[in-house]
Amino acid sequence: MTRLMIATAMAAALAGGAWAEDVKLQLKWVTQAQFAGYYVAKDKGFYKDEGLDVTILPGGPDVAPTQVMAGGGADVMVDWMPSALAAREKGLPIVNIAQPFKSSGMQLTCLKESGITSPDDFKGKTLGVWFGGNEYPFLNWMGKLGLKTDGSPDGVTVLKQGFNVDPLLQKQAACISTMTYNEYGQVLDAGITPDQLVNFNYTDEGVATLEDGLYVMQDKLADPAFEEKMVKFVRASMKGWKWAEENPDEAAMIVLENDDTGAQTEAHQKFMMGEIAKLTAGSNGTLDEADYQRTVDALMSGGSDAVITKAPEGAWTHQITDKALQ
Repeated sequence: MTRLMIATAMAAALAGGAWAEDVKLQLKWVTQAQFAGYYVAKDKGFYKDEGLDVTILPGGPDVAPTQVMAGGGADVMVDWMPSALAAREKGLPIVNIAQPFKSSGMQLTCLKESGITSPDDFKGKTLGVWFGGNEYPFLNWMGKLGLKTDGSPDGVTVLKQGFNVDPLLQKQAACISTMTYNEYGQVLDAGITPDQLVNFNYTDEGVATLEDGLYVMQDKLADPAFEEKMVKFVRASMKGWKWAEENPDEAAMIVLENDDTGAQTEAHQKFMMGEIAKLTAGSNGTLDEADYQRTVDALMSGGSDAVITKAPEGAWTHQITDKALQ
């Protein structure tokens, strides 16, 4: 009888999360609908159902996810593949275990009055670029166009852009980096109309690379307990992402509830979630090998400005998604 009571108590406690496994997820940026799937999974109890207690760590301008991972501050991180592969080549053994984002939302947004109508017109212009690992797709693109990024007459001048749209509004740059789901909306909110702009989407230009994926330290995958924890995490996360796709407005509100800064607005988060859903559509979380190879080819095609100098080995695995998404 005593054993039965103890077993019953343990089962009840486990169901209540008393022995939930801790997982720390480091985001690439601040709390916003770009990461809605994870907030939904937490809010709707998808992580709890898997026996996980997930702590979501927002990023920001002073947070480098790869450094957080290197220092053991997170179990798993969200990162773009260009910066992840660059970090791996430099000695940080991180591995892609899942790829929730199928498509790229990155683009250059230019003022039509600058005279730019095609990439041929970039020469001699000032272009706003994000750094902190976000510059790699841009540098690859300029390399393919044969344009130097040192400000020389035959190249372009790179303006180190903050995570805002001020350089375009203040006409400090002819073009700035925007995401379809974020900064482009900010440009429109500032009163500039679409017919005053020219957008060059990285996908359309054939230089798109994979964006938000999930990465862990390679050595941890040899631990069966960690592997099982990531299987549960990915399964619950993808459940969150598909729920967010189907319920974008509700997902945006869940994100707002988790924004401790108060910086986000309902209108912008709903706009963002609608655009994000277009990027996660078509992915069940499994990395598509063709998409991976396209990304690697793009990153190696920049000549002397190539983001990576050799084809990575062991940079991704289906070890987790094969079990999580059966």
